[in-house]
Parts: sequence; structure tokens; C-alpha cells
Amino acid sequence: MRRAATTPLRRATGLLAGMLTGLAGLGWACVAWAVGEERARRVTASLVRIERARLDAWYDHHPGGGRGGRAYLVLRGLVGLTGGYLAATGLFVAGLLLYGGAQQLLAGDADQVPLEFPGVRLTGSSWAYGLVLGVIALALSAGWCAVLVGMERRLADRFLGLDPSEAMARRIAELTASRTGIVRAVDDERRRIERDLHDGVQQRGVALAMLLGRARHTADPVLVDEAYAESRLLLDELRGVAWQIYPTALDTLGLRAALEEVADRSAVPVRVEYALAWRPAREIETAVYFVAREAITNANKHAAAGMIVVEVREKEGEVAVTISDDGRGGAVRGSGGLSGLERRVRALDGSLTVESPEGGPTTVTARLPCG
Repeated sequence: MRRAATTPLRRATGLLAGMLTGLAGLGWACVAWAVGEERARRVTASLVRIERARLDAWYDHHPGGGRGGRAYLVLRGLVGLTGGYLAATGLFVAGLLLYGGAQQLLAGDADQVPLEFPGVRLTGSSWAYGLVLGVIALALSAGWCAVLVGMERRLADRFLGLDPSEAMARRIAELTASRTGIVRAVDDERRRIERDLHDGVQQRGVALAMLLGRARHTADPVLVDEAYAESRLLLDELRGVAWQIYPTALDTLGLRAALEEVADRSAVPVRVEYALAWRPAREIETAVYFVAREAITNANKHAAAGMIVVEVREKEGEVAVTISDDGRGGAVRGSGGLSGLERRVRALDGSLTVESPEGGPTTVTARLPCG
């Protein structure tokens, strides 16, 4: 699961740690020339790894690639120390103003402070000025912290991210792998459909033909009734196979209605929480639908669950679907039907995670671009 990185406390902790690592990087850049090239390279790489770990831990930012060097450490140190000092000073001043204003307000011994502007003369209590100025200083410091975090992220992307040729090579490799995965998923789906037709529809059809043959020779009304019942079962089997291939409700009524249909067919109670105010692209809807249906099917077959919850909502510019159950757990990502779903999701630049400790609960989450 992705960590939340937007809380002021996490940002402040990351900036404080950045002041320390920035000081270390600047200090090392000043003495690196005197220790030998090989040792300097190793220490520099270690300091860059520390910076990567800080960005990942406190900002949830992890630039790819293996670049980085003393130039990054110097710039990172200057930004971290200067920006961190300004942020800390602003917060300190805001704290003093707020504390002094609150203390005077509670003690009731505030002074009247005149303020004169061209053509305007104001007089107010010192506690009111302290609180107002303290709030302004706090807001400015918080805004500067947000700007500083953005500067650090852009600096990391510039110096630690992939160079264009490496990024292109990785993207080509990802597209090749996803194309292969889609072909394999299509083949797996065809095998499943063939198996369903052979084991279900075909057997019903053979039984119906035998009953009709016997009824034609004997004219037994009982056999006619049995043939009629068998034909109804055959139609139900055909509808079931067609629904498994692709539900018409997904195109005609949308994702929410298709998920509610899956919930109605489930032996385990399913609660659908749909929070999208708009309709995603068709391929995104299809991927979300099949992820949810496969997870519900697995929970019905293997989890011994008492309740399944399906949540569909937008998170950070992505469509996120989360399927959780209170069953026995033990599901493994990449096994069974989940492997085909993962290939389908990755082909759309999405991600699939499975959390299923022994004893439960199980949570399957897919995140896809909004399209």
C-alpha cells in the first residue's frame, strides 16, 4: 500500500532529516577530493542511497534510475540547509507570536499598540496582533515547506531519475512484457471458455439430444417434460457462459450496475461502495470489473468468507478498486486467476496488490489511470 506523504508532520520530519543529510552531503563534498577516487565514489553512493531512502520514507517519492553524484549532494545540501533554516525560523517565530498572544489574552494584561499608515491610524490589543501575525507566519511557513518539498522532488528527478535513453529502454521492456502477458491472458481465457463449454453446455446438449431421441420413439410425456427441463438448464448454462465472457450490463448500464449484478450472483453477501461521479474509459471499466469479479469468485471458492466489500473510488488521479473479505486468507499474488488479472492491469499501466495473511483478511487492490 502507498504511504500517505501529505501530512504536515511527515513533511516536517522529512525536512528536518533533510537538513541533517544536507549538512552531511555538503561536508562530504568539501573533503571528497582528499580520500581517493574509489572511496569517494563509494561514500557518495551511500549518501545518495540515504537521500533516496529519505525521499521514499517521508515524501513517498522514489525516482528511478541509478544516477546521482557530488553535484546532487551539493545542491541538495544547499536547498536542504537554506530552506530548512527558513522553515524552522518561520515556525519558531510563529510559535513565539502565538504563545505570547495567547498568554496575554488569558492573563488580561495586553497593551494597546498603535499602528499608523498614510491617512490611517489603528489601535489594537497586543494579543490580537500577536495571534494574527502568528497565524500568518504559520501559514507562510507551511506554504514554504510545501514549496521546499516540491523543490526537493524536482531536484531528485533531475539528478536521480532515469536519463531519457534508459527510461525509453525500460518503457520498451515494460510494453514488451505487457504485450506478452496480454497474449497469455487471452489464451488462458479461451481455454477457460472451452472448458466451460465442454464440461457444461456440451454435456447438457448431449443429455437433451438423448432425451429427445427417447421421447420421439416412445412418445412418453414424462420424457418430454424432462427434455423441456433439460433445455431450460441448457439455456441457463449458455447465459452463464456468455456472462462470464463479457457482461452486457457493463456496456449498457455501466460499471456500477455490472458490479451489483456480480454481487447478486454471489453466494457470499457483497456490499458495493461506488464513489465515482464520472464514467471511466471502457478499457478501465472492463479491467476494474474483471478484477472485482475474479476476487469475489475466489472469496466464494476458497476464503470461507462471511462478507465481501467492493470499493471503487478515485485516489490521486487514479481509479482504485479494493475488494476485501473476512475469510481465512492465504491468497498469493500471481496464482490462479489473479495472474491473468495482473497482466491485464499492467497492460493499462496499472498496479495490482494482494494482502492476504494466513487467517485473513484478504484485500485485493487495483489502481489504474483514469483514462
